[in-house]
Amino acid sequence: MTATHPTRAHTRSAKQAWAGGLTSFAGVMLSIAGLLGVFRGIMAIAHDDVFVSAPNYVFKFNLTSWGWIHLVLGVIAVIVGFGLLGRATWARVSGVVIAGLVIIANFLSLPYYPLWSIVLIALSGFIIWALCVLEDDDLAANP
Repeated sequence: MTATHPTRAHTRSAKQAWAGGLTSFAGVMLSIAGLLGVFRGIMAIAHDDVFVSAPNYVFKFNLTSWGWIHLVLGVIAVIVGFGLLGRATWARVSGVVIAGLVIIANFLSLPYYPLWSIVLIALSGFIIWALCVLEDDDLAANP
């Protein structure tokens, strides 16, 4: 009686599938987070009364300024998300940077739209995790 052991090719194939799945997850989630940022930016630019006003907030900006910040970050996030779906090498590092900036922007705008900011902070944390958990050799082997 012999035991069957997975071959190296099978293990490599599983790692490639794992790497490809996480990269796709990060690409889709970053695109969604970017699209939501674009919508949030348009909301803040067009209608300031949608957001809660925080008169004594330390990082006080005009809501139109926050709208432009979220709009620009959202557009860049969508572009990087599509780059991740296309397996572009520049998109992995850019995705971590953009997701980090989205976390910072949502943290700073927490008093204006608290629940939504917390949701996007958590979503961006998952994106960073998905992009950082991959090893370089997994990405090199993944077409």
